Amino acid sequence: MQETSVARPASRPAWLIDSADFWRLWFVGLVVFIVRWVETVAVGVFVYQHTGSPFIVAMMTMLRLLPMGLFGAFLGAIAERMERRPTLIIVVVSMVITSLTLATLAHLHLLAVWHLAVASFINGIGWATDNPVRRVMIGEAVGAAQMGTAMSVDVGANNASRMVGPTIGGLLLAGVGIDGVFTLSVVLYAIAVVAACRVRYRNSYPPSTADSVIARIAEGLRLVRRDRRLIGTLTVTVIYNVFGWPFTSMVPVIGQDRLLLGPEGIGILASMDGVGAFVGAVLMAMLCRPRFYRHVYVGGVTLYMVMLTVFALVPVPAIASFALLFTGLGGAGFSIMQATLVYLSAPPEMRSRVLGVLSVCIGTGPVGFVALGWLADAIGAPWATAATGVTGLMMMLLTRPLWRAI
Repeated sequence: MQETSVARPASRPAWLIDSADFWRLWFVGLVVFIVRWVETVAVGVFVYQHTGSPFIVAMMTMLRLLPMGLFGAFLGAIAERMERRPTLIIVVVSMVITSLTLATLAHLHLLAVWHLAVASFINGIGWATDNPVRRVMIGEAVGAAQMGTAMSVDVGANNASRMVGPTIGGLLLAGVGIDGVFTLSVVLYAIAVVAACRVRYRNSYPPSTADSVIARIAEGLRLVRRDRRLIGTLTVTVIYNVFGWPFTSMVPVIGQDRLLLGPEGIGILASMDGVGAFVGAVLMAMLCRPRFYRHVYVGGVTLYMVMLTVFALVPVPAIASFALLFTGLGGAGFSIMQATLVYLSAPPEMRSRVLGVLSVCIGTGPVGFVALGWLADAIGAPWATAATGVTGLMMMLLTRPLWRAI
């Protein structure tokens, strides 16, 4: 079956995609993103208050990423053997069950840090399916010609959630408690299940059982090894996830210890990254054209590393917030172009597999979270965060011959 793209009148703005299924899938992503950020800040503050360890705080976020590294390639290969719509529904229902369990434990005053660790890992498995399932569905719903725009709008939803999610999480934790946070998660996930059930999408390429999962993974890896564009794109992804993304786990620690903020202030501080990211996503949707994709991708990571280093070292909340605003701008360019470049570089029938490989590269993040958490315990969160940012910039410089091929 050939890939089709939805016709769009010339007068229609580029971001106004004429596909009902796209908007349903976008809404599912928006809800999942909001819950992720509500829980990330609330859990980070809760764990730090109960343990006093930056390392354990970093481990909570690391556990959400670990399944990508462990299972990303398998999930990508398995996704090609299944109808994606029911798979998406099952994933969101599993998240409802996890949050309901945590809400019940919290209400009964039985919630422990290890419960949050297990739940983070389980929800991380659902997160690992996003690229090979929901985002492949988005690409097939809108067509390759609109994939860049669709990713801008989808990442915009993620970034909008980063504006409101941390603030909501901080306010709920301060005003109601951790049980209120997970009760909200249950309600939002239930709404996402309804939206997923309304998706009419069916796989553009029929599910195939011709090859084993291992054989399909090997074929995807061979494709990546032969394509310099994919090698460059995935190299930048690894650098970002090892040296850049882990700093988000230190925002509650730096906010509390260095900037002397409470839960509400930490939530607002963390939201600034989302404000910048949302603005960046809107600009990408309106202005970015394919010839700029590489520059946006590489430039976004570079800006991100510089600004996270500034955030770590400044002692003034207003300047730290300004730095986070710019990490959001850089992160938006990276996030939008990451899935777009991989999707467009891969053959249509192998996109789930290659996006599964992308998930594995994203899944290298736990290495960075462990290293940052350990270093933060040793020399303090601000200096540890700054050190990872500088190291990331050095790695971008050293790998220039690879990402120039994008």
